[in-house]
Parts: sequence; structure tokens; C-alpha cells
Amino acid sequence: MALLVCPAPDDMVLPPHTKKWMSFEVELDGPLAPIFLSEFSEQLFINLDNADASLTQIVRLISSEMAATRCGRPLLINRAGDILLIGLLRHLVARPQKTTGLFSALANPRIARTLVAIHEDASKNWSLEILALEAGMSRTSYAYQFKRLMQITPGKYIEWIRLNLARRLIVNGMGLKQAAHHTGYSSASTLSRALSRRSTKDQWPRA
Repeated sequence: MALLVCPAPDDMVLPPHTKKWMSFEVELDGPLAPIFLSEFSEQLFINLDNADASLTQIVRLISSEMAATRCGRPLLINRAGDILLIGLLRHLVARPQKTTGLFSALANPRIARTLVAIHEDASKNWSLEILALEAGMSRTSYAYQFKRLMQITPGKYIEWIRLNLARRLIVNGMGLKQAAHHTGYSSASTLSRALSRRSTKDQWPRA
């Protein structure tokens, strides 16, 4: 069995001699969606013989459910789709397909600790010193490794995360002042200027 991941259904190219297949459509939303979508800009083929065990197990479960009509199958398949996505993400972190990008960064335990910390509290007054301490690295080594993996500096990454979080809060009805407070901006005017500078919504920046 194999798993095929592609940016859109129109881009799907099934391997030769494929006899049976099923598909799931995933819609990624939220401030981190552009980062994840950038990881799937090209078709990805995963041979499940060499995949992470959790990913293989969920695919086999889905396959067995599709092979026979049983009570509760639609509900199980719907839930299984969520678990399949989690299994895929875990597989890509454990075995990154590229040398740079989010999954490669998460595969590095020290850089991963800082990414998780930033995502959990983007409003914190993060500095290079604090991030390097969190990673257990020198400032120079941390800055180099982060930029090498993420293709963006830590400062620009934090700015991008904060700005997209603020946009989401504002779209959901929060006022500018409150959104600034929740995302680490010193004032509503500071956030307003940042929003006007970054006019292309949700674009994933590169260094």
C-alpha cells in the first residue's frame, strides 16, 4: 500500500498499475495553514512498507473498513480522516522529505522546542537570547540553524506568526486594541502599521 499526497485533486497522478484507491480532501485553515501548505506544494508519494507505524496502522484500518459494510462505517471513516492527517504529519516529522522546511525543523529537537513555544505563546517578548536558551544553544548557532531549516530568521518568523494570528482575531470580530494585546504588539497603531506593510494576506515569507 502507498499514500499519495498532492496539493489539489487536479494534480493527482496515480502510480501505474493502481487497482484500488480512496481519497480524502483536507482543508487547512488558521494562521499556520500557509506554512503547512508550503510543505505540500509538490506531489508526495509514501511507500507504507517503510512508513511510520502509526501511519501504516491507520491506512490499514481505513482499508479494512472500506472492504466490508459494517455498522458505523461512515462515522469511523470521518474520524479516521483526522487521525490519518495526524499520522501523516508525524511521519513527515520523523522522516522529513526535504532538508529544509517546517518538518525538517520539527525533526530537530532543539529547534522544535522553540517552534512549539512560539506557537503556544506568540505574544511573549521573544528575543534571540531567550529562544537560544530555550533551545540550549548559543545565539549564533541557534540563529544559523533556525534560518538554515526554516529559510527565514527567528525574528521574521515570529512577526509573521503574530501578524497572521492578529488577522484571524480581527476577522473573528476582535477589536484592533485587543488583537494587539493578544499577539504581542505594543499598541493598536503598531499592529495597524504592521498590517498595512504586509498587504499580501497569509503569504508565507522567505528570507
